[in-house]
Amino acid sequence: MQQEAEPASGTVALTVWGAQEDEELLRELFSSFQKQYAGQADFEFTYQAQSESGCKDALLADLEGGPDVFAFADDQLAALAAAGALEPPEDTAGIGSANLPAAVEAASVDGKLYAYPLTADNGYFLYYNKAYFTDEDIQNFNRLIESAAKAGKVVTMDWSSAWYVYAFFGNTGMEVRINDDGITNSCTWNSTEGPICGVDVAQAMLDIAASPGFASRLDTDFLAGVQDGSVAAGVSGVWNAVAVEEAWGEKNTGAAKLPTFDCAGQQIQMASFSGCKLIGVNAYSPEVEWASRLAEWITSESGQSRRFAVRGQGPSNINAANSPEVQGSPAIAALLAQSEFSQLQRVGGKFWDPVTEFAGNMAQGNPGEVPLQEQLDRLVEGVTAR
Repeated sequence: MQQEAEPASGTVALTVWGAQEDEELLRELFSSFQKQYAGQADFEFTYQAQSESGCKDALLADLEGGPDVFAFADDQLAALAAAGALEPPEDTAGIGSANLPAAVEAASVDGKLYAYPLTADNGYFLYYNKAYFTDEDIQNFNRLIESAAKAGKVVTMDWSSAWYVYAFFGNTGMEVRINDDGITNSCTWNSTEGPICGVDVAQAMLDIAASPGFASRLDTDFLAGVQDGSVAAGVSGVWNAVAVEEAWGEKNTGAAKLPTFDCAGQQIQMASFSGCKLIGVNAYSPEVEWASRLAEWITSESGQSRRFAVRGQGPSNINAANSPEVQGSPAIAALLAQSEFSQLQRVGGKFWDPVTEFAGNMAQGNPGEVPLQEQLDRLVEGVTAR
């Protein structure tokens, strides 16, 4: 922790934004922070629920009146840094050595650290009920849904979310990425050259959608299906780990990296977007030094270990991530196995809607029979629009 200057004593009021589900944990960390710095200041903590995914827009709407400390998803970092919203951490070397390299990268812009890594678990993998699948079944998505169909069950994945749809394109040699302007995208998902073309992926998705063993469902509907017994496997993340195990039982709950899928006579490993949750300090905070200390406290090894114990979220802190408790979590182990095939989510805002529209049509079986290349060309036109 930074010790260069002692923050001024007296009454220190700190407002913190965090996920609604984090309130109990954060209040516990506020209490331990108060004990750590007892005698140096009297603290008044105000917690306000704010989703990490919507933090940027809410914060930039009133930056000077915003919170002192806030949690946010790493894909918002560049915009927040460009807006001058973030007070960069001072102990960059300590944070860099204490956290996983991917998390440090996610908290940095052009090599400069702007925020404090909090989790390294914002990705997805395969949950499956061991009562219905063999070890061989879970290696290939097409085989997985075939086995599910035979059992009268379904495998789910949310094709209404471009975040998940990236899985089919990410390891094909085709690319999507944000340009150097930080706003527009480049995308080659409509490629007609190479061993795998865009229409090959589209056809593979249609083949999957045609199976009675597959259903495109929202993440909430995946969990509901797990609980009512209709869903035997699905693509989701660590946030559902506790609920899935409660429904299936420890004996039957399985988690693994994403499988391959059949595409143009080949087996393509499904990719994933990865990401981290970060803690930011408002550059306009009147208590920026204390805010920085609180951010360090929340993201410390002990803070992240407690977060895993209470919320099941995967630590970015190396020591916490290597603990027996974390290593023993099937969901975290699956996420780590998938990390070899994941990529930090770095796309501009125009990425989401065109991909969702395309994937939704694939999920419905392309009822209008619009040529696949035409749909992919329209997708790329939308994704790369200026």
